[in-house]
Amino acid sequence: MSAHLEAEQVTRIRPATRWSVIDPAEVWRYRELLWMLALRDIKVRYKQTAFGVAWAILPPLMTMVVFNVLFGLLMGSEGRPTLPGVPYAISTFCALVPWQLFANTLSESGRSLVLNRALITKVYFPRIIAPLTPVLSSLFSFLIALAFLFMLITGYHLFTDYTFSIRWRLVVLPLLTLFAVLAALSLSLWFSALNAIYRDVQYALPFLIQILLFVTPVIYPAESVLRHFPDWASLLYGLNPMAGVVEGFRWCLLGSVAPDPMLMSASLVITLGLLLSGVFYFGRMESEFVDVV
Repeated sequence: MSAHLEAEQVTRIRPATRWSVIDPAEVWRYRELLWMLALRDIKVRYKQTAFGVAWAILPPLMTMVVFNVLFGLLMGSEGRPTLPGVPYAISTFCALVPWQLFANTLSESGRSLVLNRALITKVYFPRIIAPLTPVLSSLFSFLIALAFLFMLITGYHLFTDYTFSIRWRLVVLPLLTLFAVLAALSLSLWFSALNAIYRDVQYALPFLIQILLFVTPVIYPAESVLRHFPDWASLLYGLNPMAGVVEGFRWCLLGSVAPDPMLMSASLVITLGLLLSGVFYFGRMESEFVDVV
């Protein structure tokens, strides 16, 4: 009898401490749940809609059209804030594609714990699964919008005399996409944890995303702003994580001048800093979510 007991595997369950961090191995064990929740979000987003997956394209497309017309009326066809030799519509849509990935992820992940209240209070799973799920569903929409962007670029190649020398730069595109995902996730971990405790966050989040749209070089290139300031302003401007992402996408897909190294470095450092601190804070608060959500 004793030999049989010794052969059995014993698992000891200990309560998490206030200073515990998220276990990547545990998250990996629940990867099927993550995938199922992501599929659920995708189906809910596009089910019973007249335009279906076209909604992945329509928001950035209509935003581009509005700003294209607005700046055309205010500044004239030649005065729009765009890259040299690049049509304003292409420059803006190229920036809106990663921006939509960031904005959609942040908007949905920030409310993910509250929206999944029924699941969180009934069964155990790593709570970080909740803010991770919108990342995958937003990536689906991102890929559709990216495909449409390639169609726009190809159309300009075929029907106009514009040429974009992108070629080898496309190998950097997956890294820039990862950069955008990490920028969104870094803020999502903070806001989702805070929103579980303070419901004010869900009301402030749309306002914050709207402000970030205008301080990020989406509807204008960063150079049009930074040329009026000294060189160190690039470092300060790069504290916005999406500034480096958007400028990187324009460089990669439109063949523009390489982004300012200080701007890119600042965006990368602040993204990694927010991500590491967000993981630590989320793990520290994870034990309290069931009680407060």
